[in-house]
Amino acid sequence: MVKRKSVAVIGGGVSGLAAAKAFDERGHRVSGFERSHDFGGVWELSRSYPDVQTQSPKDLYCYTDHPMPEHYPEWPKGPQVHAYLHSYADKHRLSRLFRLNTNILSMDRRTDGAPGWCLTIEEAGRQRQENFDFVAICTGQFSDKNIITHPGQEQFIAQGGEVIHSSDYTDPSMMKGKRVVVLGGSKSATDIAVNAAKNGAKQVTMVYRENVWRVPYFVGGINFKKLLYMRAQEQQFNQWGKNPFQRVIAAALKPLVWANFRGLETLLKLQLGLKKWKMVPDTPIEKEASCSLPIVTPGLFESFKSGKVKPIQGTFDHYEGNEVILTTGDRVEADLIVLAVGWKLGIPYLAQEYRDKLIESDGQYRTFRLSVNPDLPEMGFVGFNSSFCTILSAEMIANWLVRYADGQLAQQPSRSEMNANIEMMLDWRRRERPAAQVYGGLCSAPFHFKHFDELLADMGAKKRKRDNPLAEQFSYPSAPAYGEFIASAPQYQAQ
Repeated sequence: MVKRKSVAVIGGGVSGLAAAKAFDERGHRVSGFERSHDFGGVWELSRSYPDVQTQSPKDLYCYTDHPMPEHYPEWPKGPQVHAYLHSYADKHRLSRLFRLNTNILSMDRRTDGAPGWCLTIEEAGRQRQENFDFVAICTGQFSDKNIITHPGQEQFIAQGGEVIHSSDYTDPSMMKGKRVVVLGGSKSATDIAVNAAKNGAKQVTMVYRENVWRVPYFVGGINFKKLLYMRAQEQQFNQWGKNPFQRVIAAALKPLVWANFRGLETLLKLQLGLKKWKMVPDTPIEKEASCSLPIVTPGLFESFKSGKVKPIQGTFDHYEGNEVILTTGDRVEADLIVLAVGWKLGIPYLAQEYRDKLIESDGQYRTFRLSVNPDLPEMGFVGFNSSFCTILSAEMIANWLVRYADGQLAQQPSRSEMNANIEMMLDWRRRERPAAQVYGGLCSAPFHFKHFDELLADMGAKKRKRDNPLAEQFSYPSAPAYGEFIASAPQYQAQ
């Protein structure tokens, strides 16, 4: 018999909702904590910049039992995703499990001798402590802003300049008539640069550190989900854990794989005009593909061509008066600086002694299945398995994690098995696939199918692939199908 547990779910975004549902439907007592005033995480409206939209098509960015509305566009806008998450929470009555405007200050082992963790909670200006048998950390990789400064920034602000993080850009009118400099080359950076140009900015400069491969929503007129999200395409990347036979096959097919990716690169160069803008990356696309692979903002290269956005490869060195001095020697006049430099990865409320067990000296995370660490029992992560289909990834790992917590995996790993797998994955990231080190190694892309295969095998799912072998091999992941696969795993209820 599985004993009913008290479970804390930290975070009310995509991952927190998936975790709350997974633990609640197994019969556990779930207490969710969200520091904001609303559900949604990065999609919460006060954190979303204008015109933000998903990088993934709507049928890839959804829960297994809750498709996005048919009237939504292929790539939904931020407010639509936010409304969708609310509809999911309403469907499964998840709001009853969460406390909003509630912050977790610290997390330490329980002092009463029982397994689990003690959370220090701040709510309505008061602090209290509460013990839990298990904690699901669902704050993901985009929780705390990465705030950076450069010499002369205070003086720049004192004389009237503004410096904001990309998540603080919520009103397009603030761009009107301004000389805007966006620091960063991610999709958020390009989205903001294009949006600023559309909303009356006097001048827009995008300063980015390095050239990376960018994929348009349509590659040669074909929706990119039909090209890059296939199991057949995934198998061409250097996956982890290949057996000797698979390595022989990979070696034999290497020339064909090489030709396939060179063809894709050629198409991207021609379609986007990468040579003209001196934006051709040095790294082959098959080595670079990961969660950091940005989708091309519609209108980006058109704005380069029209002169509305000027791209400069380099970074900030310092400020002088109303100018930003770049490492290239360029001097750019500015009224408003947008720092599209991402988010801090970490768990600040977890005591340092536990973080040391979790994070290697080079920043790589020691996690089994991107979710648990054998040295940190009674806790796990949902949303650390970042991917191109994040909602499905979160739901998959949430269903895996509740079974792991209850000892109900068909292949429940031992401590030694987890450590062996962790060391293998760390070695693979460091030696065979450096691109997999992005976000501390917490990214399953572009290996969605392989990651999901492992989770389903662990759960003992009787069905793990679609009946149609062609669809399984040459089509993108199907959220409803994965709902069926999860349902084919042994079911149980905590008492």
